[in-house]
Amino acid sequence: MNETTARSTDMDGADKTRRLPFLDRFFNVTQRGSTLKTEILAGLATFLAGMYIIVVNPAVLSDAGIPFTAALSATVLISFMGSLAMAFYARNPILVAPGMGMNALFTYTLVLGAGLSWEVALGCVFWSGVMFAILAMFNVRKAIIEAIPLSLRYAITCGIGLFITFIGLQNAGFITGSDATLVSLGNMDAHLATFFLGLIATAVLVIMRFNGALVMGIALTTLAAIPMGRLWGGDEVMVAWTGLAAWPDFSAVMKVDIMGALKVAYLPFIFVMLFTNFFDAMSCFMALSESAPELKDEDGNPRNLRRSMTVDAFSSMIAAPLGTSAAQTFIESGAGVAQGGRTGLVALVIALLFLPFLFLSPLLTLVPSIATAPALVMVGLFMMAPISKIDWEHFDQAFPAFLAIILMPLTYSITLGIAFGFISFVLIKVCTGRFVEIKPAMWITAALSVVMLMTT
Repeated sequence: MNETTARSTDMDGADKTRRLPFLDRFFNVTQRGSTLKTEILAGLATFLAGMYIIVVNPAVLSDAGIPFTAALSATVLISFMGSLAMAFYARNPILVAPGMGMNALFTYTLVLGAGLSWEVALGCVFWSGVMFAILAMFNVRKAIIEAIPLSLRYAITCGIGLFITFIGLQNAGFITGSDATLVSLGNMDAHLATFFLGLIATAVLVIMRFNGALVMGIALTTLAAIPMGRLWGGDEVMVAWTGLAAWPDFSAVMKVDIMGALKVAYLPFIFVMLFTNFFDAMSCFMALSESAPELKDEDGNPRNLRRSMTVDAFSSMIAAPLGTSAAQTFIESGAGVAQGGRTGLVALVIALLFLPFLFLSPLLTLVPSIATAPALVMVGLFMMAPISKIDWEHFDQAFPAFLAIILMPLTYSITLGIAFGFISFVLIKVCTGRFVEIKPAMWITAALSVVMLMTT
C-alpha cells in the first residue's frame, strides 16, 4: 500500500469517527490518535486471537466435573461482561476472559489434586476475587509498580512477548513435546505448511503497513487451511462445518459454595489464585503500556490502572457464580494493540463479538488454531521492542531481567517468571549491600513470591 493510499485510508477512518461524535468523545478515539475503523479492526483482531477460550476453557473445566456446555455458556457470559466493563469503566483496549493458567490451577490442583468439589473450588475463586478487589481499590498496585525497576518492567514486556510467541508456535504445531528434548520441531505436514504461508503473508502485510494486517493474516490463513489438508497429508481436514447454533446451558450458575471455601486448609489455594491473578493482570497492563505510549498516563504508568485492575477483580468474583474459573486480562490483547487499538472501543467490539456465541459456538470451528498462530507470533515480535532499553551493562539489573524473560516461556507461566525476577533482584541487592535500592513494596512482593512458590 503506497503513501497516498495509506493517507486516504486514514482520512476515511477519521471521517467515519467524526460522523459518530458520541463514540469519539466518550472513548477519546481521536485524542488517542486512532480512528473508528482502526478500533473496530483491533477489536476483531483481539477477539480472533482469544476466542479459542470459548471452547478450550470448557474442555479444561469439564475435567473438574463442570458440564462442558455450562462452562461454555459461563465463559461467553463473563467474557462479554468483563470486556464490556473494561470498555465503559476502564476504557482500555483489553480482553477479559477466563484465563488458561487459572483454569488449569482450578481443575488439576484444587479439584483433581486436592480433592475439592468443583463447587467449593468456585468458592475459592470467589474469595480470591474479593481479596483482589480490595487490593485493586487501594494504592497497593501503584506502590508495587513504582517499586519495580525499569529493567524488570521492560523484561516483563519482553517475557510476555516470548510467551505469546511460544503459544502461537505451539498452536501451529511448529513446536511439539518431546521425551528426549522436552520440545522439538513438529512434523512437516499440512498444519505446518499452512502456518508458514500465513506467517509470511502476515509479515508482508505488516511490513507494507496494511491497515488490518493481523486480521487479514488470520483470514488468509483460514482460507489456506481449507484446501491444504485435502491436498496434502491424506485428506486431513483442518476446517470443517460442525453446525450453526446450540442452546446455552446455565446449569452451573449459582452452584458456587462460598461458605464451604472458608476453611483454613483452603487459604493457600486462595492465596495462589490471588497472587497469580494480581500479577498476571499487572504484568499485562505494564506490557501493553510499554508497547503503546498512548496507553500510559502522565506518570509513565499504565493508563487507568486502578479501574482496569478493579474490572479484573470483579470479573473474577462474578465468574465463580456463573460457573467458571477466574477471569483475567488476556495477553492476546496485544494483537489489538499491535493493530493500532488504543481505547475502550476495542473492548466494546470484543464484548459484542463474544455475546452471539452463547448460541453460535459451533461456528468457532471454522477458524482453526493455526489461523491465529501467525498473529500471535507477530505480537510477540512487537513486544520484544523494549529489550534494547534494558541496562545489559550492569548485571545487577540485567540478571533479574534475563531470568524474568527466559522463565516465562520455559515455565509456561507469566507469574513464575515475574516471581523469580523479583526474588533474584532483591537477593542480588542484598548480597551486594545495596539495601537502599530496594523499595518497601519490592521487599513485600519478593516475600509473597517466595510464599507463592512454596504453596504452589
